[in-house]
Amino acid sequence: MEQVKVDGGTGVIDTNSANWFSAGKSASNRVPTQPELPQSLRIALATGQIRRPLGDTLRPLLELFADGEYQVTGPERLAEDRYLTPSADWPPADVSRVGYYRTAIKSGHRPVAVVLETADAAVILDGHHKIAAYREEEILPHLLIISPLA
Repeated sequence: MEQVKVDGGTGVIDTNSANWFSAGKSASNRVPTQPELPQSLRIALATGQIRRPLGDTLRPLLELFADGEYQVTGPERLAEDRYLTPSADWPPADVSRVGYYRTAIKSGHRPVAVVLETADAAVILDGHHKIAAYREEEILPHLLIISPLA
């Protein structure tokens, strides 16, 4: 577990607001904007090779958050009773991408999804295809969890 401070974040993801879900999309969709991550971070998440400190590794994603203090934990397995809220279409439309992750999981790799956990929900910020692949393989997904500190 690490505590990280976001100072000078863009506020695209604002966990301090009652309407943080509507960042970038219509209120009827109630989901946050899908972050565009740099290739190096996408590769680290896809392969499960996450470097520490997590705050440094996730900095490009954390810069989208509103200023504040956050806790970052993981990678850890999803608890069986935990429900995740997708922030994009579910199930993911790109079945070949899900197949890619299924093959990786079958061969022992553990790709990592990123989840924002608040008091109200656990929202998938990155990793919809990974989570779909884990579910099809009947294996609990590996997650990095970002939570705002009160």
